Amino acid sequence: MIIGVVGKANVGKSTFFKAATLAEVEIANYPFVTIKPNRGMGFVRVSCVSKDFNVECKPRLGYCIDHERFVPVEFIDVAGLVPGAHEGKGMGNQFLNDLNQADALIHVIDVSGGTNEKGEPVEKGSYNPSEDVKFLGLELDHWYLNILKKGWDKLARQIQQEHSQVQKVLAKQLSAVGVNEELMKQALDAIDLREKAVIKWTDDDLFKIASFLRKKTKPMIIAANKIDVPGAKENFDRIVKEFSDEIIVACSAEAELALKEAHKHNMIKYIPGDDNFKILDESKINEKQKKGLEFLKTNVLQKFNGTGVQEVLNQAVFKLLKHIAVYPVANNKLTDKDGNVLPDCFLVPQGTSAIEFAYKVHTDIGDNFVKAINLKTKQPVSKNAPLNNHDVIEIMTSK
Repeated sequence: MIIGVVGKANVGKSTFFKAATLAEVEIANYPFVTIKPNRGMGFVRVSCVSKDFNVECKPRLGYCIDHERFVPVEFIDVAGLVPGAHEGKGMGNQFLNDLNQADALIHVIDVSGGTNEKGEPVEKGSYNPSEDVKFLGLELDHWYLNILKKGWDKLARQIQQEHSQVQKVLAKQLSAVGVNEELMKQALDAIDLREKAVIKWTDDDLFKIASFLRKKTKPMIIAANKIDVPGAKENFDRIVKEFSDEIIVACSAEAELALKEAHKHNMIKYIPGDDNFKILDESKINEKQKKGLEFLKTNVLQKFNGTGVQEVLNQAVFKLLKHIAVYPVANNKLTDKDGNVLPDCFLVPQGTSAIEFAYKVHTDIGDNFVKAINLKTKQPVSKNAPLNNHDVIEIMTSK
C-alpha cells in the first residue's frame, strides 16, 4: 500500500509528509521545492490487542506505546502542481507520472486561504480554498482522460470492426493506472454506455468514464492544513458543507512536526493522535520552549482535539481504502516461532477471508493451510469467511 501526498506548492504538503514520516525533506516557501518524490514510512494507529490479552507486544515493524499500535504504511510526497498540470504546466507531467503507484491520495490544502492558485503565498484569507478542492480532482480527471483518448479514433474503429469486448480493450488502455476489466465494466454500466456504439461516444462520455475510474483507483482524502491560523476554522466549516461527499479533516502539520520532534528529543511524551502530551523533565526545557509547547496545547491540541495529522492517516487507510487490522500468530500463546509476542499486524482490505489472509502472511502458509482459529473467541474460522477488524488469527498448516 502506497499513499500519495499531493497538492499545490506552499500549502504545507512537505511539512505534512515530514510530520507523518519524520523523513528528511526540504521545506521552503517557494514553488516546486519538491522536484523528485520523497518517500517515507508513516504509521496508522490502531488499538493494540495486547491490552485484550494483558501482554506486552513486540512489533517486528512499527511500534507500540501504551497498547496503541502504530503500523507502517509507505508514503510518497510528489512535486507540487498548479492548474493545467495535465497540460504539462509547472511540474505537471512528472507529478502525474509519480502518482501512478499510489493507492490513495492525501490532498493537502491551505485552509487558511493564504496560498493562491499558483502556489504563491498571499495574505491570509484572501484566497478561497474551495477552489483547491475542485481543481485537483479536475486535473486528475483530465489526466485519465488524456490516457483514455490516446489514439482514440483508431481504438474506437478497432472495437467497432472487430466486435472486441469494450471493457477489455479500454481496461488495457488504462492498465497503467490500475484499471481492470471489472472496474471498466462498472464504469460503462454506471454511465449507461452499453447500448451506445463506441464510435458515437462523445467527449463528455469519455470524461465521465475518466472521472469514474479516477475516483475508484485514486480515492482522495482532503487534509485541511493550517487549521490553527486565524480564520481557517471558518473556511473549514464552509468547505465541509460545500463538499459533503468528500472526506475532509482539519489539521496542523507544523504543530504535529513540532510535537514529534520534541518527543524525539525526549522533551515530552507524545503519542501521535492524542490531544495532550506530558513534559518529561521541565529542567531540560527553556522558557521559550515551554511557552511554545503551551501554545500548541492550548491553540491546537485542546482546541481541535489533536493536530489532525494522525486522523488523516487513519481515515485514508481505514475509511477511504476500507482496510482492517488483523494479527497473525503461530500458536495460541500469541507468539511467532521465535517467541515474539504479537509481532505482526497486517492491514488488509475489508472482506479478506481466512485463506486469503494466510496467503498474505506467506505463500507457503496459504499453500499448506489447514484451518484458522480466532484466538479472541477460541472458535474456528471458516476458510472463506471474512475476517474482522482486530482479529487475532492462528493459522494451522500441514507443514
